[in-house]
Amino acid sequence: MTTLPRPEIHRFALGDWQTNCHVVAVPGTSDCWIVDCGFEPAPLLDFIARRRLSPVAILLTHAHLDHIGGVDAALAQLPHMPLFIHEAEAGFCSNPMLNLSAMIGMDTTCTEPDHLLKEGQTLELAGSTWRIIHTPGHSPGGACFIHDDSRQAIVGDTLFAGSIGRTDFPTSDPRLMARSLARLMQLPDDMTIYPGHGPATTIGEERRTNPFITGQVQLDTDR
Repeated sequence: MTTLPRPEIHRFALGDWQTNCHVVAVPGTSDCWIVDCGFEPAPLLDFIARRRLSPVAILLTHAHLDHIGGVDAALAQLPHMPLFIHEAEAGFCSNPMLNLSAMIGMDTTCTEPDHLLKEGQTLELAGSTWRIIHTPGHSPGGACFIHDDSRQAIVGDTLFAGSIGRTDFPTSDPRLMARSLARLMQLPDDMTIYPGHGPATTIGEERRTNPFITGQVQLDTDR
């Protein structure tokens, strides 16, 4: 049986919010994904050019302004690039109220995705198969991209090293966040997760030490 190369996930902390945006590539091929594209994406785009990679899609974990601020800059260099987001956030990219940019007085929009993702859907990149888990709570259409074979997952702002995504935004929901965290805790302990901010970690580490998982900090689910 042929063993496929382990996908590589390259992290770029972009913009004032230091939003983790990722390039996912499979060794031996030129195809890659961009997962989230925050403000000031030049380092990410330069990396793609230096490595002579060929992006085949931009995937969004969710549509908050710091995760979409560089999408149109990327599309200007990579025209006709398909853009994906979970169906629960259709319309968010072009609506400053929904993507939260209006809250801080910097109306931000980008091209609306032309592909809407669903729970349980799979996507393929150069022979690697990734499944989509819908993880609402921080945002309605939070999506995680999971590669089971290599024990790697990109989880957006659902789960961080030692913390979780905020649930006090107008479109957040603490009850749904609790359910989404419970779903992520069903993943294996050795699953490496790449969050939307901060360092990579593992499910096992968060299960043992994250105060929101261990119950030391309670989500305000009574709202």
